[in-house]
Parts: sequence; structure tokens; C-alpha cells
Amino acid sequence: MTLKHLNITIIGAGIGGLAAAVVLQRKGAQVTVLEQAEVVSEVGAGLQITPNGMAVLSALDLADELAWGAQRARAVVLRGHRHGNEVLRLDLDQYAGDLRYYFVHRADLIRILADAARDAGVQVRLLQKVERVETCPKPVVHLANGAQCGGDLVIGADGLHSQARRALNETGQPFFTRQVAWRAIVPNHSKFPAEAQVFMGPGQHLVAYPLRDGSLVNLIAVQERRAWAEEGWHFPDDPSNLRAAFASFGGEAQYLLSQVENCALWGLFRHPVASHWHQGAVALLGDAAHPTLPFMAQGGNLALEDAWVLGEALEEQAQDIPAALARYQDRRRMRASKIVDAASRNAWKYHLRAPLRWPAHQILKLGGHLAPQRMVGQFDWIYRHDVTRAQG
Repeated sequence: MTLKHLNITIIGAGIGGLAAAVVLQRKGAQVTVLEQAEVVSEVGAGLQITPNGMAVLSALDLADELAWGAQRARAVVLRGHRHGNEVLRLDLDQYAGDLRYYFVHRADLIRILADAARDAGVQVRLLQKVERVETCPKPVVHLANGAQCGGDLVIGADGLHSQARRALNETGQPFFTRQVAWRAIVPNHSKFPAEAQVFMGPGQHLVAYPLRDGSLVNLIAVQERRAWAEEGWHFPDDPSNLRAAFASFGGEAQYLLSQVENCALWGLFRHPVASHWHQGAVALLGDAAHPTLPFMAQGGNLALEDAWVLGEALEEQAQDIPAALARYQDRRRMRASKIVDAASRNAWKYHLRAPLRWPAHQILKLGGHLAPQRMVGQFDWIYRHDVTRAQG
């Protein structure tokens, strides 16, 4: 069923908001995206687009464009922190050859989605800060400049501190996980390969992978600590703090850390999956509905999945928006919750201390030798899921 009769407002021009705009505009809706920044852009961060996210980009005919400007992941390698000795190599080419994993600069994905949205006819309005959202009887978005807008449907793709989420759910306090993370991008002077390399230390780990044409390396450094840190990864920090925190890391890890000139630090908080993803003609999407920790690399991928499923649900029941939104939540909430839980449980595996550290690493090595296919496929329920073909 066509969506030509629908005027839709999307709050937020991130991955989820722009992907939803492309999906819905192509289905015939008239879509406006509200973005509080003065430009649609993301800087200074890499991300992994896994096969479940690539399935959506393929369905939107955007996968090839992304692949041209990204690094295809060939392996995931777990290493010890002190000397960089290899513990486990998960060979994606050999054991997941039919799947495609990419290392992507976030700015490149945002540009691809923004260009596709504008080409489809989406109107992107910048410098539009949302103060609050009213859900009934017809959605109204109140802007900081005093203006109001709305439409037949309002979609909150406005991230962790979503105003749309506030309108649908009680405001709860997130739980500080006692972990902080630094992000940085450094030059790839050492010819870092197209692999995700994880350097595992007591209470901390460092993830590194190349970006774009291989000339850059993205770093994510996670440390357990009691001290609280601000939530949100745009807060600058002194690189010397990062190097001091990871001073025990040697080999390639230490060299990469020595190259950091700018970095951001943020606290990792656990937020509950929203109880209510919709009310009336207001819906949530991406981090606004299900914020996730970064340990399964699924934030952007889940947002892409949401965008596709929301479009399908609306197309199936375009004459009954509340019913369509209920269908959307039913298809997405269980999977999103399961992935959020998996991400929350995953970090400790990289942070083992003595006496568990050595035997755990030996078990990983043995598993890699005896059952490499099983080791690679342990998260197939995430990565092989294709929302463009499946229900959900």
C-alpha cells in the first residue's frame, strides 16, 4: 500500500533517522527531517557495519557505494595486551565468506544516507532543536525557536536523550557500568591490516581497525573504573590520560596509542530498552528506543533494521498508524532487547584478570584450533538475520 497520503516528521539526522527517511520517502510519504546541528555530519568516529546492517543498505541500493569507501573486514583477532601475542584468530574470509563485514567512517555513512534522502525528495531542516513532543490527539513537535510542526506521524530518532522517548516513557536513571571509553582516529603508518584487533588486558581492552582506504585506524579503548564520566562521546580529553590508562599495553597497541593527538572520553551507561515505542502517531527508532553498549557493534545496525521494519509495517497498515506502530514494536522489541543484553554481557570477556586470564585464553586458543567455524558462527543469530527477507 502506498504511503502517499502521509506527512511524516523525523527528529534526528543520524543513521536511523536518515535511513528511515529514505525508506519512507521511497514508499511515497512526504518526509521532513529535523536536525539540531547546523550541518548533517558526523566526525571522528568509526563503526562496524555487520551483515544484518548491510542487508538493509543492499535493499536500499547503497551497499556498493559504502563498500567503495570502506574496509572489508577479513578477520577478528584477539591478542594479549602486554606484547600483542595472538590468542585467537576468527577468519571471516574462510568461515563466514558469504557474509560481508565493513569498517566504516561514520561520516561516510551519514553522507551516503543524507544524499540518498535528498535525492528521494526528503526535506532536511537544520538548526531545529526540539524541546518537547506532544502525542495526543495529533503529534506536535515544539521547537526551541517557538515554532511547531508535526504531521500524520512523528518518529523520534533523536538518540540517547530523545525528547520523543520522554513523551512516551517515564524518565529513568541510567546505570553507570563503571566503564569508560575513549575514541580516537590515528594515521595508519604501520600498515594495520583489514582486521578488527582486540588487545585484552586486566580490566581494560583496546579495539583497533582501519578506515576508508586504509590510511586511518579507529581506536576504541575501554577501561573499568569507579569514577563517573560524562555520557556522550563528543567530550574531548587529553591524550596523555588515555596513554597513562593503557601504559601496560605494549607492541602495536602502544605504538597506536602514541599516535593519538585528539580523543574523546565518555562514560558507558546501561539504559533500559523503552517500554513503549509508540503512542498514537509517535514512534521511537534506534538509540531512542534501545540504547546499547558498543560491545557487539550493533547500535547503527539495529537502527538500520528498525528503519526497514518500520517502513514495512506502515506500508502493510497505512490506514491505521497506531496498529502499524504496534506491529513494528512487536517485530523489533524482542530482538533489540536480546542484542542489548548480549552487548552488556560481552565486555568482561576481554577484561579477565589473574588467575582466570591465562586458562581462559588457553581455552580460546583451543576453541580456535578445534572448532573455528563454531567460534565464528556463535553470533549468527545477530549477523545472519536479514529484516528485508524475514518478518522482524
